[in-house]
Amino acid sequence: MEDTQAELAPAVRSILDAARERGREAARTVDDGARERVSVDPRDLEAAFAAAESAGRVPVIAEVKPTSPTTEGTRDEDPVELAKAMVAGGAAALSVLTEPEHFGGSTDRLARVREAVDVPVLRKDFVVEEAQLDAVESDLVLLIARFVGEDLPDLLAAARDRGFRVLVEVHDREELTRALDAGADLIGVNNRDLGKLEVDLSTFEAVAPAVPEGVTLVAESGIGSPADVRRMRDAGADALLVGSAIMDGDVAANTRRLVNAAETSDEGTPAEETST
Repeated sequence: MEDTQAELAPAVRSILDAARERGREAARTVDDGARERVSVDPRDLEAAFAAAESAGRVPVIAEVKPTSPTTEGTRDEDPVELAKAMVAGGAAALSVLTEPEHFGGSTDRLARVREAVDVPVLRKDFVVEEAQLDAVESDLVLLIARFVGEDLPDLLAAARDRGFRVLVEVHDREELTRALDAGADLIGVNNRDLGKLEVDLSTFEAVAPAVPEGVTLVAESGIGSPADVRRMRDAGADALLVGSAIMDGDVAANTRRLVNAAETSDEGTPAEETST
């Protein structure tokens, strides 16, 4: 794996270091015969997106995120109840953090959430070793191109062998090229710079035109308002992954506000009645 440490913000370096240590520990459990390989029958993400579209909703992957290095405070409510509220608000799919040290997540929480809902569930973590794929069943897993480097093709193949749908996250066109060369057909463009931790929605706008037909494209990070939703959709996003803007307050109402962004302005009035 290529070493990207020098280019990362300290908080991100800490996350990556912890991920690598968990990866080594997971590999040891495989060597000891203590962990079985998972096999997943995934829920259909594209069908979930299509169902949202046909109902007039923007496809949103709502994220159950207790905390993060870029947000203040934590949400201590039962993640299952939060997840159910997001689905009630119109989320097409869910993302559940399983990274324990920096995001307060766990594989147990994901398992409980997935059992309680009927939408596709993404495991949001920092997978750097194949053995980490066997930690818990989910419908999708995340692979971050910048973190896994040249291991991306092998990890993508290993995840698919287990039945997972794979969201490959990129930050620029160079990473996009590597993801496409590896065979990725579900791409997430993260608007958060991993060096400065700054968010810029123009990141998605710069990468999206290079994504070929047939690839499902997800905009990630920095989407906090109906205007942001419309901006990402206009730039080519098939779906949006939203965490903080949904977790901050009433998660059902926040989800509803974003999935209905095509019909309402930031003030809640019909978008066509709002001047530009």
